[in-house]
Amino acid sequence: MSSNPAADAVQGITETDIANYLAATPGFFERHSALLASVQLQHPHGARAVSLQERQAEMLRDKIKGLELRVIDMIRNGQDNAAIADRLHRWTLAVMRAVGTPELPEVLLSELRHQFMIPQASLRLWGVAPAHEAAEFAASVSADVRSFASSLSQPYCGVNSGFEAARWLGLSESGGTATSLALIPLSLAKHNDGKPFGLLVLGSPDPTRYTAEMGTDFLNRVGEIASAGLAGLLA
Repeated sequence: MSSNPAADAVQGITETDIANYLAATPGFFERHSALLASVQLQHPHGARAVSLQERQAEMLRDKIKGLELRVIDMIRNGQDNAAIADRLHRWTLAVMRAVGTPELPEVLLSELRHQFMIPQASLRLWGVAPAHEAAEFAASVSADVRSFASSLSQPYCGVNSGFEAARWLGLSESGGTATSLALIPLSLAKHNDGKPFGLLVLGSPDPTRYTAEMGTDFLNRVGEIASAGLAGLLA
């Protein structure tokens, strides 16, 4: 049996016990201010020792720097979102101006490519009015394409695994074929029980331009606006 009960008690104290005690006793360092001033810690970016106050100041500076970076990211994201909203607005205006004209599909696609710097874009509509049956956008599509469009509850984004719709794109201005795609079904709730009447295809030679992980809110809006404008071409 130990002859020094006090030493045994100290040996039984863990670092967790000390941390809990200091957290529950905020007045400890007020009563032992000399101890606080004498505490030395290793500098995080070097081997020299620094005081506790200096270490706390360093931690605070690091925290402020982290917050500043987060604010910069928020500002950048806000600016990016504002720029996208402006482009979407300009594209929507161009589509609205072309509604009711035979040039609407080409205007829709060319402005989409221009405003959003999309290398490749095309579309197909089925069930169009007889006056438009000879147009390129009304070219025949397979039952598989129609079935695939009907299966989409949201735009498809991802790798081009040999989709028939990718063949509508041809080559980009740089001469590359589409390796990633966004496939957007075109439909209206009041038309044919909401079943798609077309498919809008966006493509890029960049395999990371459209990925399965990307959000589709923007593409959904593009699809809704395109559907509303193009519905006038249907039978």
